[in-house]
Amino acid sequence: MNKNESIVIGVEEKLPPVKSFLYGLQHVFVSNVWLDPIFVAAMIGLPLSLSANIVNAIFISAGLVTLIQATKLVRLPIVQGPSAAFDSIMISAGKANALAAASGSIFLSAIIVLLLSITGVIGKLKALFTPVISGTVIFIVGISLSSFTLYEFLGGTPGMDSFASSSTLVMSIPTALVVIVLSLFGRGIWKSFSFLIALIVGDLIAICIGKTNFSIISEKGWFGMPHFLPYGEFTFHWSWFLTFFVAYIVAIIEAMGVYQASAEMLDIDLDRKRIRNGFAGESAGSLISSLIGGFPTTAYAQNVGLLRLTGVGSRKPVIVAGVIFLVLGFVPKAGAILALTPDAVVGGIFLPAAASLVFTGISILAKVDKNETNYMIIGLSILLAISLPTYFKDVKGTVGTFLSNSIFIGAFFSIILQVLFVNLPKLFRKEAVKNESGVTTDHL
Repeated sequence: MNKNESIVIGVEEKLPPVKSFLYGLQHVFVSNVWLDPIFVAAMIGLPLSLSANIVNAIFISAGLVTLIQATKLVRLPIVQGPSAAFDSIMISAGKANALAAASGSIFLSAIIVLLLSITGVIGKLKALFTPVISGTVIFIVGISLSSFTLYEFLGGTPGMDSFASSSTLVMSIPTALVVIVLSLFGRGIWKSFSFLIALIVGDLIAICIGKTNFSIISEKGWFGMPHFLPYGEFTFHWSWFLTFFVAYIVAIIEAMGVYQASAEMLDIDLDRKRIRNGFAGESAGSLISSLIGGFPTTAYAQNVGLLRLTGVGSRKPVIVAGVIFLVLGFVPKAGAILALTPDAVVGGIFLPAAASLVFTGISILAKVDKNETNYMIIGLSILLAISLPTYFKDVKGTVGTFLSNSIFIGAFFSIILQVLFVNLPKLFRKEAVKNESGVTTDHL
């Protein structure tokens, strides 16, 4: 039994095969591994062959990295998948016919991060990630997921035919309610499988009201392999590289927060070795992904929310999820089954997961020292993270990537403010004490 009361099944506990499969299936659906590539491909307007390729590439990369991370490297129940930090710039690159430059930028960024991981430089970042920073980052990740979640939950934005329509809400609201009620008041399998039960309920409602399109399954083939360098040979442009590298740093910051939240929830010591191994695995997966037309993988925060709500912290279901991703990557017809679930149902199961992530951030922040300095760091970082992106969402290039990303802004300012208000004053005080003791010694 884990010390954390919310976790009933510990990280190393073995489960019966059927339960492991079902828990793994929950992880697959709560992640947005299949949503990101479909969304990016649709927004770019890629032809069918390249759209299928990017989906296969993402599934295979996510499956490989999830498996390796859970079994050998970071050894935490963390699902890996495409980082949303890259969605907008992948779309921009696609519309500018610069996908070869995008892949080259991802490849080079991944090499840099891999080298920083192997040499242990990234492992030293843990010293920066105090509860003030990690709690702030996880809280902001939860808030940033709310935009995507409500877009799916409400059926788009005002002006769209599906927005807050009766058919949309009749799918999203019951789905969310099933998760909330079962995770709060359910016992045993009802609590553990709350997301899967909600998914079944949501899909049944969708079938009853005619919102499920089964024809997309027949359109897909039984076997598919991603192509090597599908956009052509890598090209290099400084502007694209800097933009993607900044996005890569965003993914690293988010993943670091996810590692810490997961480790704390499971009462595990997140040492430098785990961090080094984890980021080495992520960067290696991103290298592979760039070669077959995908984009970088990172640790998924919403799946940490799933751990808290279901109480299942075992690595075994995550290993199963990795295997499922690989199967979906090589069998497009199986992957199409995921797309049967309407967006409103996806929003319904995402809503409680995102809410749990917000609470995870709050619970970490509740453990920080209660003083005005920490309050100011947390308050300013969250305020800027929520407010600034609104003013810079239309700015292009590296500056736009930075100032429009709430996670990066929150992490950047929380680190800078902590250095200015906490680390530097401590350093100056230590130097002053040393000088005073030195003077005293000389005098004596």
